[in-house]
Amino acid sequence: MIPSMTEVEYSRESEAATLCKSCGLCCTGHLFSWVRLKATELTPSEKLGLKVIRNDPTQRGFTQPCPAWNGQCAIYTSPHYPRGCDSYKCKLLRELLDESISLRDAQSVVEETKASIRKVEAQLPKSADGSYRDRFIAQVKSLRESSGQGHHHKFLVQAEVLLNVFRNSFGVKDFFEEEEGIAKT
Repeated sequence: MIPSMTEVEYSRESEAATLCKSCGLCCTGHLFSWVRLKATELTPSEKLGLKVIRNDPTQRGFTQPCPAWNGQCAIYTSPHYPRGCDSYKCKLLRELLDESISLRDAQSVVEETKASIRKVEAQLPKSADGSYRDRFIAQVKSLRESSGQGHHHKFLVQAEVLLNVFRNSFGVKDFFEEEEGIAKT
């Protein structure tokens, strides 16, 4: 325990670390396509094995899925752990920290979300780039432009449910620029 922390603060921080280490959705490319880095972090992040984006100062960072994630973050304790990773707190984590959800319930949300992701991901076309988020967006846009009937409509409904979880449980709202639902036919 850090000397200045109370036992309650230490317990909450410990639960937060447990949740983050068991989740990883912000590392796997399911929630984000890339993570912002400061200019001074580019070279150290590259040395950690991250695929760094250098050519566009407005999107300077590293791509997702993060190669350091293998069921757990391999660089979490590195002195060069990216600041964007360290400072990010999803909505579920913030709710755990402010005690509006228990660790057990938060972990249930994560497991249910991962199950939904697996169902949707099984229906996505394979791609060499491996980015779940990019394949997800492309598939939804493609199906929106087609009739959206039958099997496609079912996929769009599943995708909408998953997007609602991303918005409501994790606070990620920017998958699509438009605010409308995707299961409309």
